[in-house]
Amino acid sequence: MKLLEYQAKQLLKEYHIPVPEGFVVKELSMLSQPVQHLGGKCVVKAQILAGGRGKAGGVRLAGTPKEAEEAAKALLGKPLETYQTAGKGETVHSLLVEEQLVFQKEIYFSITYDRETQTPVLMLSARGGVEIEETALEDPESIKKVRVNPLTGIQEHHIRELFLFLERGKEGYRSFTDLVTNLYRLYVERDAAMVEINPLVILSDDSFLALDAKMIIDDNALFRHEDLVKIRSVPDDELQEVHAREKGLSFVKMDGDVACMVNGAGLAMATMDMIKHYGMEPANFLDIGGSSNPQKVIEALDIIMRNPKIKVIFINVFGGITRCDDVANGFKKALSQRPIDRPIVMRLTGTNEKEGREILESIGYDAFSDLREAVIHLKEVYQRSQRGGM
Repeated sequence: MKLLEYQAKQLLKEYHIPVPEGFVVKELSMLSQPVQHLGGKCVVKAQILAGGRGKAGGVRLAGTPKEAEEAAKALLGKPLETYQTAGKGETVHSLLVEEQLVFQKEIYFSITYDRETQTPVLMLSARGGVEIEETALEDPESIKKVRVNPLTGIQEHHIRELFLFLERGKEGYRSFTDLVTNLYRLYVERDAAMVEINPLVILSDDSFLALDAKMIIDDNALFRHEDLVKIRSVPDDELQEVHAREKGLSFVKMDGDVACMVNGAGLAMATMDMIKHYGMEPANFLDIGGSSNPQKVIEALDIIMRNPKIKVIFINVFGGITRCDDVANGFKKALSQRPIDRPIVMRLTGTNEKEGREILESIGYDAFSDLREAVIHLKEVYQRSQRGGM
């Protein structure tokens, strides 16, 4: 789960990490009071989950209230396209209006997880304000990595090693120690997958302040953080995945237009391979799991139909724990609740296959037993749908 910048900064403040004074603005009518409070000069920052806002014009300096209003009008309610939005743009639903600060230096600091060593890793670079991927390519020696034993946690020598890398003498060491210690505590207690401060700035008094913040919380740990679930911000292109997760379904959206509903992750991946092999592109990975519950089929079809790009639906069930007649009953009930205006191809084999076929025949549907034959027929149906026929 990604957090918006202002949400991440609220967490930073809870852990006593300095951030600029700022206000969240969701309507233009809310703008004047924060700008007036900040003395007219401010930074107007679009709040989206994608990175690269600065280069895309999503972070604007305003020297007067009029400039702040112009910046807000240009951003609020508009799509902002960055290198991470895949050419679509993410709608700006809120702004963060912050004080302008003067600082000595920008640096980069983050805590993430190193899968190779299976430990948290602290990353520091004297090159702040730019994407860490760029820094890693252009000047990998400018990045310092310190791995932390999760059993013992962060120690004084970790902080000293990082601070010495900055080559600043002793000035600001206490502020840096507090920031790193508190940020690591946040990382652990909030089950973060990544916490990034870029830039982390050094002020005139040698203290450290988080000028920007990104945070990703482990989805598998959200049951421990109901306060974060309540403020979750979801981009339009991830709504299907969120709805599926709420229904207990494994769903991943893809760029194709052939929807898949399958029982079992392995079979789902094999199904997508077959679809691609025959020249089509899957629109999703959807595993209804091993439950023998017709309601799962109803919910799965509802999620599939939320994607307007879908041209054809392929249902592939190998009956084991999941019985074919339960899938057929769920399909029958789903059709009675909402018409599905896309062609559907089915493959049904395994436990209670005969009963499942009888149910499908009663509503005018048939199902293949062989996967290859089913996908070949799927391609024929898909090609007809492209030509405008069903």
